[in-house]
Amino acid sequence: MRTVTLPNPNRMTLLVLRDAARPVKQIQVSKPLVVAVPLLAILSISGLIVSLHVQSEQTISALESKLATQGLSFEAVVTDKDEAISRLQNEVIALSSQSENMMGRMERVAELEAELQQFISKYGIGDAKELGRLSSLPADDWTDGNADAPQYVRVSGVGGEFIAVHDNEIADLAQHTKNDFIAMNEMLDEMEKNIPVTLKKARQTQHSISGTPSEWPTLSTRLTSNFGYRTDPFSGRAAFHAGIDIAGKLGDPIYAAAAGKVVTADRDGSHGKYIVVEHPGGLQTWYLHLSGIDVNEGDSVRKGQRIGKLGSTGRSTGPHLHFEIVKGGKAIDPLPYLK
Repeated sequence: MRTVTLPNPNRMTLLVLRDAARPVKQIQVSKPLVVAVPLLAILSISGLIVSLHVQSEQTISALESKLATQGLSFEAVVTDKDEAISRLQNEVIALSSQSENMMGRMERVAELEAELQQFISKYGIGDAKELGRLSSLPADDWTDGNADAPQYVRVSGVGGEFIAVHDNEIADLAQHTKNDFIAMNEMLDEMEKNIPVTLKKARQTQHSISGTPSEWPTLSTRLTSNFGYRTDPFSGRAAFHAGIDIAGKLGDPIYAAAAGKVVTADRDGSHGKYIVVEHPGGLQTWYLHLSGIDVNEGDSVRKGQRIGKLGSTGRSTGPHLHFEIVKGGKAIDPLPYLK
């Protein structure tokens, strides 16, 4: 009896062919397994693709977010740089304005120094009346008197058309400002050399002017005798009077007509008690017939300083001051000098 094996519909036979010398090998495989393996492979590949896609989208999203943040940072940096450039431009403009203002002030200082030099030249020999006039003026009147000159001050009301400034204009402005500061440094160097010399001359001139006998020497201004020829009160004959006589009260103060040095403080039969003060320019002032002397020989006196007391000593007919100005050893009329 022969047994017949029927094929199993749920299984598949796989033939494995190797080399020709070896027999064919048969492998029985379940049919569902053969179908499931490719399906699992397909599912795995699909899952991998989906996973890669999701990961790539997340990476792209992160990159986009990062780029957006960097873009904002870049825009902020550009904005900051623009603001810095604008601020620097404004500072250059302000600096240029300050340099121009400084140049104007320095030029004015140079002009004032020139005026001071002219003043020294004009008044170095001593013009007492003009000095008195100038010293009584307000400080502003010693300038050129240009009251209409513009005075730049900080105010809240400003305006005008907007005109943009280009970079090349800012560069030119910065170079111009640099040149201004170089010029100012040169002017300052020159002024540092000249001003001490000018001040020394000014001090000498001031000393010379203050040494000019322009101060009235007594409280009283009543003259009893002028400078020049007159009838002598003692002899009745014509005589030369070398000064002026100023009436006053006995003991009234006598003031120095100018700054100087006391060279004589003495007494004799003709002058009585008297003082001689020496001043710059070969000038001397004489104060005669005093009742008292308040200074000593060698003392330095200021203009207007009290030096003695009015009296009637020596060759005198009553209380008065005989006042003389001597220039180069010769008596001259005092009145043109006195205020």
